[in-house]
Amino acid sequence: MSQLIEIKINESSRIPKYKQIVDSIINDISKGKLKIGEKIPSINELSESCYLSRDTVEKAYKRLKEQKVIVSVKGKGYYTAKTDLISKIQIFFMINKLSSYKMMIYNSFVNSIGINGHVTLSIYHCEESIFTRTLEKNLGAYDYYVIMPHFKTDNLGHTSTTHVVEEMIERIPKDKLIIIDNNHLKIKENYGAVYQDFQEDIYVALQEGLKKLRKYDKLVLVYPVKSVYPYPLRIVHGFRKFCSKHNFDFEILNEIYDDMDLDSKDTYIIIEENDLVNLVRQVRAKNLTLGKDIGIISYNDTPLKDLLGINVVSTHFKGMGETAAQLVLNNKKDKIKNVFEYIKRNSV
Repeated sequence: MSQLIEIKINESSRIPKYKQIVDSIINDISKGKLKIGEKIPSINELSESCYLSRDTVEKAYKRLKEQKVIVSVKGKGYYTAKTDLISKIQIFFMINKLSSYKMMIYNSFVNSIGINGHVTLSIYHCEESIFTRTLEKNLGAYDYYVIMPHFKTDNLGHTSTTHVVEEMIERIPKDKLIIIDNNHLKIKENYGAVYQDFQEDIYVALQEGLKKLRKYDKLVLVYPVKSVYPYPLRIVHGFRKFCSKHNFDFEILNEIYDDMDLDSKDTYIIIEENDLVNLVRQVRAKNLTLGKDIGIISYNDTPLKDLLGINVVSTHFKGMGETAAQLVLNNKKDKIKNVFEYIKRNSV
């Protein structure tokens, strides 16, 4: 015999009715009103008792099955499942690309959430269409949405957001939204954020290295204009601002080319790993000395750069994940600028 469930539907609420069913059943399980392994009403039974359309109940049951809250047994019906997700915070975590840096943030976030939550990772590859389709599919299914907004334009440039993206994000209740890494969004209500300021961060970080940079004649920023995963143009603005402020001769290149004309007393600020490897290889081949003949500053730190003694300007990826997790755990809407630093080693 199916257990009778008292589903209270608030007709005036903006929460979809299927989501109200989902929340009600999860709440009943967490409070012990429904026992694990107990049979619940069929879709038709619940539809009739609550005066809801069959499609609404079916959608709710589908969502509950996806979250492993209930299981269906062929020929017998639906049963509450043994699950450790009921009492946990359900978090949907969206990043723009799969890189070591992004995974540092994600892993730090997951470790900080610990046993308090269950985190689902989604990667949208800087594609607006993938982002909107994925978010549309998962709206209403999670307690929090942690989003890292970086998108590509038609000509492979970078944009923080688009009108379509902002319309989609607006559909997330703001007490359930955390924006990380990049906070150039026009969202109406208050929400939580942990972000970088790409222009000011590189400007301030280079200021910290100013004394040693003075011994070089020219600064060269290697910024990929077109990339599968484009970088914020604000990095270029911050670099230009620094060079103008301190009267440095400078140049901006799209990449490190083979057989570069490496002039002594140039410092290169490099964003992509491949360019860093290519430049270091050429410096060694020409018997030049890093930190004396040629300077190198790399963007974003890794253990390998530490091992090689490469100076870096880098956000604190672990700290970003930890701070975002605390916003979730403490139900906060603070906007926090992440730590960005200049790490001095031996390559300048």
